[in-house]
Amino acid sequence: MSEYRIRLLREEDWDEVVALEERAYAASGLSEGREALRSRHRASPSTCFVLEYAGSLGGYLLALPYPLFRCPDLSLAEDGAVGESHRGSNLHTHDVVITEKLRGRGLAPRMMRHLHGTAPAAGYRTVSLVAVLGAQAVWAPLGYHARPEIGLPASYGAEAVYMAKPLEPAVTDPTLGSSPRAEVG
Repeated sequence: MSEYRIRLLREEDWDEVVALEERAYAASGLSEGREALRSRHRASPSTCFVLEYAGSLGGYLLALPYPLFRCPDLSLAEDGAVGESHRGSNLHTHDVVITEKLRGRGLAPRMMRHLHGTAPAAGYRTVSLVAVLGAQAVWAPLGYHARPEIGLPASYGAEAVYMAKPLEPAVTDPTLGSSPRAEVG
Protein backbone atom coordinates (compact mmCIF):
# COMPACT_ATOMS: atom_id res chain seq x y z
CA MET A 1 0.00 0.00 0.00
CA SER A 2 2.90 2.37 -0.56
CA GLU A 3 0.73 4.24 -3.08
CA TYR A 4 -1.11 5.72 -0.07
CA ARG A 5 0.43 8.20 2.34
CA ILE A 6 -1.03 9.49 5.61
CA ARG A 7 0.09 12.96 6.65
CA LEU A 8 -1.11 15.83 8.82
CA LEU A 9 -3.99 17.88 7.44
CA ARG A 10 -2.83 21.24 5.97
CA GLU A 11 -4.58 24.51 5.18
CA GLU A 12 -4.68 23.79 1.44
CA ASP A 13 -6.62 20.55 2.06
CA TRP A 14 -9.83 22.19 3.28
CA ASP A 15 -11.72 22.47 -0.01
CA GLU A 16 -11.26 18.75 -0.65
CA VAL A 17 -12.03 17.80 2.98
CA VAL A 18 -15.27 19.79 2.94
CA ALA A 19 -16.29 18.29 -0.41
CA LEU A 20 -15.62 14.74 0.87
CA GLU A 21 -17.58 15.41 4.06
CA GLU A 22 -20.56 16.81 2.16
CA ARG A 23 -20.67 13.83 -0.22
CA ALA A 24 -20.46 11.41 2.71
CA TYR A 25 -23.03 13.00 5.01
CA ALA A 26 -25.31 15.56 3.33
CA ALA A 27 -27.95 13.02 2.23
CA SER A 28 -28.27 11.71 5.80
CA GLY A 29 -28.43 15.18 7.36
CA LEU A 30 -25.12 14.68 9.21
CA SER A 31 -23.01 17.21 7.28
CA GLU A 32 -21.48 19.83 9.57
CA GLY A 33 -20.03 22.40 7.22
CA ARG A 34 -16.63 23.99 6.88
CA GLU A 35 -16.50 26.04 10.09
CA ALA A 36 -17.47 23.16 12.39
CA LEU A 37 -14.94 20.87 10.71
CA ARG A 38 -12.19 23.49 10.95
CA SER A 39 -12.99 24.03 14.63
CA ARG A 40 -12.33 20.32 15.29
CA HIS A 41 -8.96 20.64 13.56
CA ARG A 42 -8.06 23.81 15.48
CA ALA A 43 -8.70 21.92 18.72
CA SER A 44 -5.95 19.39 17.89
CA PRO A 45 -4.06 19.83 14.60
CA SER A 46 -1.56 17.11 15.54
CA THR A 47 -4.32 14.44 15.49
CA CYS A 48 -5.97 15.32 12.16
CA PHE A 49 -4.74 13.52 9.06
CA VAL A 50 -5.35 13.14 5.36
CA LEU A 51 -4.79 10.19 3.07
CA GLU A 52 -2.96 11.05 -0.14
CA TYR A 53 -3.48 8.86 -3.18
CA ALA A 54 -2.31 9.48 -6.75
CA GLY A 55 -1.62 13.15 -6.10
CA SER A 56 -4.99 13.94 -4.56
CA LEU A 57 -6.87 13.60 -1.30
CA GLY A 58 -8.25 10.11 -0.78
CA GLY A 59 -9.68 10.67 2.69
CA TYR A 60 -9.34 12.39 6.03
CA LEU A 61 -9.53 11.77 9.77
CA LEU A 62 -10.32 14.41 12.40
CA ALA A 63 -9.64 13.59 16.06
CA LEU A 64 -9.57 15.82 19.11
CA PRO A 65 -9.28 15.47 22.89
CA TYR A 66 -12.68 14.91 24.50
CA PRO A 67 -13.67 13.38 27.82
CA LEU A 68 -14.41 9.68 27.66
CA PHE A 69 -18.16 9.02 27.16
CA ARG A 70 -18.78 12.49 25.74
CA CYS A 71 -18.58 13.78 22.16
CA PRO A 72 -18.90 16.98 20.15
CA ASP A 73 -22.35 18.08 19.01
CA LEU A 74 -22.52 18.07 15.20
CA SER A 75 -24.62 21.23 15.26
CA LEU A 76 -21.97 23.26 17.12
CA ALA A 77 -18.45 24.38 16.31
CA GLU A 78 -15.83 23.90 19.02
CA ASP A 79 -15.02 27.04 20.98
CA GLY A 80 -11.46 28.32 21.11
CA ALA A 81 -10.78 26.71 24.49
CA VAL A 82 -11.74 23.16 23.55
CA GLY A 83 -8.15 21.96 23.21
CA GLU A 84 -7.28 22.92 26.76
CA SER A 85 -10.64 22.32 28.43
CA HIS A 86 -10.91 18.76 27.13
CA ARG A 87 -7.30 17.65 27.54
CA GLY A 88 -7.19 14.29 29.19
CA SER A 89 -6.54 10.68 28.40
CA ASN A 90 -9.21 10.21 25.69
CA LEU A 91 -8.88 11.12 22.02
CA HIS A 92 -12.20 11.31 20.18
CA THR A 93 -12.20 10.36 16.50
CA HIS A 94 -14.75 12.80 15.22
CA ASP A 95 -14.78 11.88 11.56
CA VAL A 96 -13.19 9.46 9.09
CA VAL A 97 -14.11 9.68 5.42
CA ILE A 98 -12.63 7.85 2.44
CA THR A 99 -13.44 9.01 -1.09
CA GLU A 100 -15.98 6.88 -2.92
CA LYS A 101 -13.56 5.36 -5.43
CA LEU A 102 -11.24 4.09 -2.68
CA ARG A 103 -13.81 2.56 -0.33
CA GLY A 104 -13.62 -1.16 0.37
CA ARG A 105 -9.81 -1.23 0.45
CA GLY A 106 -9.39 -1.11 4.23
CA LEU A 107 -8.21 2.50 4.23
CA ALA A 108 -10.45 3.80 7.04
CA PRO A 109 -9.13 1.09 9.40
CA ARG A 110 -5.61 1.87 8.19
CA MET A 111 -6.08 5.54 9.10
CA MET A 112 -7.45 4.50 12.50
CA ARG A 113 -4.46 2.23 13.12
CA HIS A 114 -2.23 5.20 12.29
CA LEU A 115 -4.08 7.24 14.91
CA HIS A 116 -3.86 4.37 17.43
CA GLY A 117 -0.10 4.24 16.83
CA THR A 118 0.46 7.94 17.44
CA ALA A 119 -2.00 8.62 20.29
CA PRO A 120 -0.24 6.82 23.18
CA ALA A 121 2.93 8.89 22.75
CA ALA A 122 0.78 11.99 23.28
CA GLY A 123 -0.61 10.55 26.51
CA TYR A 124 -3.95 9.20 25.28
CA ARG A 125 -5.12 5.94 26.88
CA THR A 126 -8.39 5.54 24.99
CA VAL A 127 -9.89 6.47 21.64
CA SER A 128 -13.61 6.99 21.18
CA LEU A 129 -15.94 7.63 18.26
CA VAL A 130 -19.60 7.78 17.35
CA ALA A 131 -20.54 5.16 14.77
CA VAL A 132 -23.13 6.53 12.34
CA LEU A 133 -24.88 5.01 9.34
CA GLY A 134 -24.27 1.46 10.58
CA ALA A 135 -20.50 1.80 10.90
CA GLN A 136 -20.28 -0.24 14.12
CA ALA A 137 -19.36 -3.22 11.94
CA VAL A 138 -16.30 -1.33 10.67
CA TRP A 139 -14.99 -0.34 14.10
CA ALA A 140 -15.69 -3.48 16.18
CA PRO A 141 -12.90 -5.53 14.50
CA LEU A 142 -10.46 -2.76 15.51
CA GLY A 143 -11.30 -3.31 19.18
CA TYR A 144 -14.03 -0.70 19.67
CA HIS A 145 -16.78 -1.61 22.12
CA ALA A 146 -20.31 -0.26 21.64
CA ARG A 147 -21.63 1.72 24.59
CA PRO A 148 -25.33 2.13 23.74
CA GLU A 149 -26.06 3.47 27.23
CA ILE A 150 -24.07 6.64 26.49
CA GLY A 151 -26.44 9.43 25.50
CA LEU A 152 -25.57 11.30 22.32
CA PRO A 153 -26.54 14.73 21.02
CA ALA A 154 -29.64 14.54 18.79
CA SER A 155 -27.54 15.83 15.87
CA TYR A 156 -26.14 12.29 15.36
CA GLY A 157 -29.54 10.71 14.71
CA ALA A 158 -31.31 7.88 16.49
CA GLU A 159 -29.15 5.03 15.15
CA ALA A 160 -25.75 6.42 16.23
CA VAL A 161 -23.75 4.45 18.81
CA TYR A 162 -20.89 5.63 21.02
CA MET A 163 -17.86 3.31 20.89
CA ALA A 164 -14.52 3.31 22.71
CA LYS A 165 -11.28 1.36 22.70
CA PRO A 166 -8.36 1.14 25.13
CA LEU A 167 -4.94 1.81 23.63
CA GLU A 168 -1.74 -0.02 24.31
CA PRO A 169 0.51 2.26 26.35
CA ALA A 170 3.46 3.84 24.63
CA VAL A 171 6.50 2.03 25.98
CA THR A 172 9.87 3.30 24.86
CA ASP A 173 11.91 1.35 27.43
CA PRO A 174 11.15 -2.40 27.44
CA THR A 175 12.22 -2.64 31.10
CA LEU A 176 9.29 -0.41 32.10
CA GLY A 177 6.61 -2.95 31.25
CA SER A 178 3.12 -1.77 30.51
CA SER A 179 0.72 0.27 32.56
CA PRO A 180 -2.89 -0.71 33.28
CA ARG A 181 -5.27 -0.30 30.37
CA ALA A 182 -8.17 2.09 30.57
CA GLU A 183 -11.58 0.53 31.06
CA VAL A 184 -13.91 1.22 28.15
CA GLY A 185 -15.54 -2.11 27.35
